[in-house]
Amino acid sequence: MATLLDFRRRIRSVKSTQQITRAMKFVAAARLRRAQERVVAARPYAREILNVLRSAVSRLENFSHPLLLRRPELRLLVVVISGDKGLAGAFNTNVLRKVTEFLGQHAQQKLQVIAVGRKGRDAIRRRRLEIVAELINVSANVEFRHAKEIAEKVTAMYAADEVDAVYIIYNEFKSVMHQHMIIEKLLPVDPETFAGTPAEDSAGEGRAGETRAGEIRTGEAPAAAPVDYIYEQPPAQIFERLVPRYVEGEIYRTLLESAAAEHAARMTAMDSATNNAADLIEQITLHMNKVRQAAITKEIIEVVSGAASAG
Repeated sequence: MATLLDFRRRIRSVKSTQQITRAMKFVAAARLRRAQERVVAARPYAREILNVLRSAVSRLENFSHPLLLRRPELRLLVVVISGDKGLAGAFNTNVLRKVTEFLGQHAQQKLQVIAVGRKGRDAIRRRRLEIVAELINVSANVEFRHAKEIAEKVTAMYAADEVDAVYIIYNEFKSVMHQHMIIEKLLPVDPETFAGTPAEDSAGEGRAGETRAGEIRTGEAPAAAPVDYIYEQPPAQIFERLVPRYVEGEIYRTLLESAAAEHAARMTAMDSATNNAADLIEQITLHMNKVRQAAITKEIIEVVSGAASAG
């Protein structure tokens, strides 16, 4: 039977763990806020790239690009974005589950992988899949150069006819309590993406300043009026140069979304661990008090019995 000293030792141990989980929760919350702000800050760039591309397309009778060419999907390149560390709930598990699902759906195709994140890379290595590139320690501080490095690799492989399609698997941030797994085709780029008019999507982004707790703000500014761009270069040349920039922007967005989702998952997991530690301390304290009460009662009975025997 556990002694009072054992109970006190367990309480100290749980309290020490609780302090760690509480600190990790606050760190994750601060990083989540920064990640949300960076997602919002990246949107104007992506929107304007798309606007310029649509404007250029509207001035062309026909447009084409190596990254728009469709081929039978026999060789696939998959960009898997996971975390570098654990203690993030089911974040990494969900990514790997989605990878397994994708592998099952494309068992007949040749697969190559770009692994972003240590957890995903290690799991993919265990599956004996071919890793053509890897990026580690990205989610803690996502930078545009990371997206550029990935984009240069995937666009070069696609343009060189080394792969027939490029997919990206990542965790999309919806809210603190909700992250959604996404399998998205990155290449070939759908020509319909550039079929709209400039600033067309701005109206659908929501009114500026509106946001719900724990969610990324949906709009930074009121909808902009269509812009008539004046080009020094031919529209065809601008289109050719900006399509890779568009791909870079899409990859950067997924990296930021995944980082925000990871921080949200870690914050939620550490909050749950902190609450569970408090419940465990309460249970241990209750058991300790029962043991103490039983010991006191036993001593009283022994004293009374001894007095009765002496009398």
